[in-house]
Amino acid sequence: MNEKSFGGGTGTALDNIPQPPCAAFLGYELLSVDRKAQTMRVGFQGTKAMLNPRGGVQGGFLTAMLDDASGSMVVVLTDGAKGPASVDIHTQYFKPAGAERLICEAEIVHMGRSTVFTRATLYNEAGEKVAAATQTARLLDLTGAG
Repeated sequence: MNEKSFGGGTGTALDNIPQPPCAAFLGYELLSVDRKAQTMRVGFQGTKAMLNPRGGVQGGFLTAMLDDASGSMVVVLTDGAKGPASVDIHTQYFKPAGAERLICEAEIVHMGRSTVFTRATLYNEAGEKVAAATQTARLLDLTGAG
């Protein structure tokens, strides 16, 4: 099976995971990781298939991008030991995004033993803030140990 890895050869735990179809649809591309700051940058691609009747990327797709960046960040920063299961996500929309490249900056606000709190912001090609989300997720063990 010759599947593209989720990490795209970035040297992270995502390199060992096939890219999910939802991430491929969103145009997911891991751009950078800052382990000390507990942040990650991910690129996405807004497409015509995502546009609402007003010509903007439908809000659910923007939330999915924020969620994908936040969730994959947890996997990367725990070196594949933990994966999140969203409990709550709150999204704020600031301006429409078109069929364009979008950049998401995600950060871990706090990570405990069983819960992680994240924040993510999505920017358009002009560097303008499009949407932001805060998320609470339950941490799941991905190692198979307990």
